[in-house]
Amino acid sequence: MHNPLLQLSTLPFEFPDYSALNASYYLDAVRQGVDEHLVELKAIAQDVRPADFTNTFEALERSGQLLRRAVMAYWTVFSAHGTEDLREIDPEIQSMVSGHQDAIHLDGDLYARLASVDAAQLAGEEARLVSETLRTFRAAGAELEPEAKDKLRALNSEITDLSSEYSRKLLGSMNESAVLFTDAAELAGLGEGQVAAAADAARAAGHSDGYLLTLVLPTGQPLLERLELSESRRRLFEASVNRGQVGENKNLELGAQMAALRATRAALLGFATHADVVLQEATAPDLAAVQARLAELIPAAVANARAEAVELEKISGSPIQPWDWAYYSAAVARERYTLDRGSLREYFELDAVLEHGVFSAAGRLYGISFTERFDFPKYHPDVRTWEVFNEDGSTLGLFLGDFFARPTKAGGAWMNSIRESSSLLEERPVVTNTLNIPKPAAGEPALVSLDEVNTLFHEFGHALHGLFSAGIYPSLSGTSVPRDFVEYPSQVNEMWALHPEVLPGYARHTRTGEQMPASIVETLEAAALWGEGFSTTEYLTAAVLDLAWHSLGDGETIDDPLAFEQRVLTEAGLIPEMVPSRYRTGYFKHIFDGGYSAGYYSYIWSEVLDADTVEWFTENGGLTRENGERFRTELLSRGNTRDPLQSYEIFRGAPARIEPLLKRRGLERGKTA
Repeated sequence: MHNPLLQLSTLPFEFPDYSALNASYYLDAVRQGVDEHLVELKAIAQDVRPADFTNTFEALERSGQLLRRAVMAYWTVFSAHGTEDLREIDPEIQSMVSGHQDAIHLDGDLYARLASVDAAQLAGEEARLVSETLRTFRAAGAELEPEAKDKLRALNSEITDLSSEYSRKLLGSMNESAVLFTDAAELAGLGEGQVAAAADAARAAGHSDGYLLTLVLPTGQPLLERLELSESRRRLFEASVNRGQVGENKNLELGAQMAALRATRAALLGFATHADVVLQEATAPDLAAVQARLAELIPAAVANARAEAVELEKISGSPIQPWDWAYYSAAVARERYTLDRGSLREYFELDAVLEHGVFSAAGRLYGISFTERFDFPKYHPDVRTWEVFNEDGSTLGLFLGDFFARPTKAGGAWMNSIRESSSLLEERPVVTNTLNIPKPAAGEPALVSLDEVNTLFHEFGHALHGLFSAGIYPSLSGTSVPRDFVEYPSQVNEMWALHPEVLPGYARHTRTGEQMPASIVETLEAAALWGEGFSTTEYLTAAVLDLAWHSLGDGETIDDPLAFEQRVLTEAGLIPEMVPSRYRTGYFKHIFDGGYSAGYYSYIWSEVLDADTVEWFTENGGLTRENGERFRTELLSRGNTRDPLQSYEIFRGAPARIEPLLKRRGLERGKTA
């Protein structure tokens, strides 16, 4: 049968026909895409005409379309539904793609031709494309001597192989660490639907009876706040926190190896550390500035966490254990604020949150609308597709939602692009949101937690960034912005989750249909700072751990990753024995297989912009078309077509201030709720 990926799809939006694709087609298309792209690159490099913008930079943007099409289709399905046949080919695909990136950026003839273009008269997106492309080539080693380039290729290949292995083992450890309970009494505190889902998960995993609690990616497992038995909480917590430490899916040494190899690569590129390499492409000025920002926030966050622990121990009657924190924190919220976060799930049904919350807020802000489509092929039956329309009725793009957890899906939540917006290539965006919401038992509604509601709004913020992209060139479009800026639009979109004009539209009790009482909303607002000490400290711990691994110098090796974790976190003034890192070395996918190496700080860095933007929306009338249009036009649509911080300042009218962030997280004077 003919490989459908080798030609542009005839489906609307050039959508890949996932129903006709298999592992061999992906592999073949990537292989042919690499070969075809190399021919195109050679033609650009050896063009005998005088080098100008059109026959170099624009030609480069037009090249490699088969490879882009194949890789984007593959990456979407592999991360969301990585079946055994895909896991088998993944190392080869990752190796080909990594090697091809080196072939591009280390091609001396191609770089020389690009660098020879006279860009003095260029402006706007053309000038931006030239500067960004040349910067990318230099950062990738384009100006190294031939011998150094050979070393760099070998290092990149080894890092790619280790990253692919880390990803496979992480998924394996997630599945093997799921906790099997034999008696339903051990799950006291969970709802009937949750117990039924655990029984279904056990059957699906091959157990004849029992109840299987599967893990989510972060250390903190959502069910810890509901399980009434401390022993059940301990088993679930320890299964989570010890992932990747033993057995065939051990990942600790892989993480340490990657960090060491990245340090060696940094030295080859002329930098002191891998973090310095990463930060040259960031909005943050340098490593010292990032370290100073984290150090500034840690003391108040830890003080707040310790104060919260005192409150927890008043209820527990004994020193608080890390597996008990979420349970007793929820108990304090119930006692102090009459807030039972677990019971809030009854008001949050997935379809309602999407249709009457996420989509409704976007419609009011940006004038867009959504129509579900059932005629597009799927890589898994759970995937849903919506066509997105502008206010004038014109088509904007496609949005795919893949919301439920499954054993073949990587942990966490993310946004992907299957097609990127580009007027040059006449492409319209096709974007996906992938989450890991526990799938309900058959016949039960899909209820989500408040955290999952926020995640739905957050990931859709990324989707809007991709959908609204109005750039000419694909490499500058959508979310192709610095890592410490990319989270900003998604964080801003979270503000609408509990907005008084949005929440009533979707927060209705699944059995009675009653709207969430105003008293609950008021309680949520009153309790906003409760738990911020823990959550901020948990996050900062992960950010510090990331920078510790990636601030190592060439030749520095870590023989005991767990001892290294303990040392660097304690030295930073953190309390990992009380508040463990959101991710540990054995399951820190963001930094070892997710593009966030030396970049996990980005969430708090971009939250400064986010908190300041939320203040701007509040001061200017909130949920209005005028505000949405300004945010879309000056920021979301811009991508990387101009300096993102310039886009921010044009939108906001001034640089961002840190004070709104400090207030939001209760860090002004170390105060707690």
